[in-house]
Amino acid sequence: MAHVSLKDVATRAGVSFQTAGKVLNGKGRVSAATRERIVAAAAALDYVPNALARDLLSRSTRTIGVIATDFANDALAQHLVGLEREARRHGLLTIIGSVDAAGPDAARYVHALIERRVDGIVTLAPAVEDNPRLGELLRGRVPTVSTHTVAGGGIPVVTPDNLRSAYLPTRHLASLGHRRIGTVTGLRHRRVTHVRVQGYRQALADADLPFDPEAVEEGDWNVVEGGWQATHRLLDRRPDLTGLYVHNDAMAIGALAALRERGRRVPDDCAVVGCDDLPIAAWTTPPLTTVRLPFVEVGETAVRLLLAEIDERTPEPRPITLPVEMVYRASSGGRRVDAPVDPAPPVTTAEAGTG
Repeated sequence: MAHVSLKDVATRAGVSFQTAGKVLNGKGRVSAATRERIVAAAAALDYVPNALARDLLSRSTRTIGVIATDFANDALAQHLVGLEREARRHGLLTIIGSVDAAGPDAARYVHALIERRVDGIVTLAPAVEDNPRLGELLRGRVPTVSTHTVAGGGIPVVTPDNLRSAYLPTRHLASLGHRRIGTVTGLRHRRVTHVRVQGYRQALADADLPFDPEAVEEGDWNVVEGGWQATHRLLDRRPDLTGLYVHNDAMAIGALAALRERGRRVPDDCAVVGCDDLPIAAWTTPPLTTVRLPFVEVGETAVRLLLAEIDERTPEPRPITLPVEMVYRASSGGRRVDAPVDPAPPVTTAEAGTG
């Protein structure tokens, strides 16, 4: 079916193209009778304004581009929910693409977004940390916000408090009397992994516990099996561990399975704490104590920060770190009534808020 044009409305109303455009765009002054004829003509023809033509005049497409990676990832999916919902609140359309941010595919996608004159870009891709070319493309071309540090810097970052997301669970385990606390980390090359290891070490130090490199094991946090494999490797080295902090819930589920296979009761023989608070965390056996990360809020905040950048209200890129909180369940033995309140750790590095 052919689209009804503004000229069609003007012809039916018996006015000029320019007059019809002014009335339907809420601009200009005409008589009440003329306005009524134009509005009635538009309604009768079921006229839908041409957003592209309007955007050309305003030099804004009211569109933002999103660079994402794995749509099946639970955390990313929640980021997208918050981002898209907040964008709609502000009348923005989102163009979302799943790309390999470490390869040339991401650069081509950024070029495509810029060619389509998006007002801004949000990146939800961890691999932007390792892609200098992508950082060069994003800096200065179009307002951009990221949920991960972009190679070369210069891009505002929104992230959960990753230092505290490790400090709190480690401190919790120490408050329950555990003195041999290990950790299954994310991939070593990721910045968030380094920040969380820092939080883990700081909590040990605050509890007067030594840091043991042998109690740290890298896991593939993209799959449950990564936690299962890493926990077995860790227990081969340190079978005396009584507490375990795992960098995400998926790997923590694998850790629970590995401990069962070893005949280690959770939490009696080894307490476990994860990180994310995915919906499945409440349904593991035993239910998983974890750190709740504000994934939806990260997406919402990224859009608000992007709009501020588009409106030039943020002259200098600045990181935004959102708070996290513990969720106490059976896998750690619960929260002792006499356990000390976990204090906020001091931020000792400029990277503490980045992921």
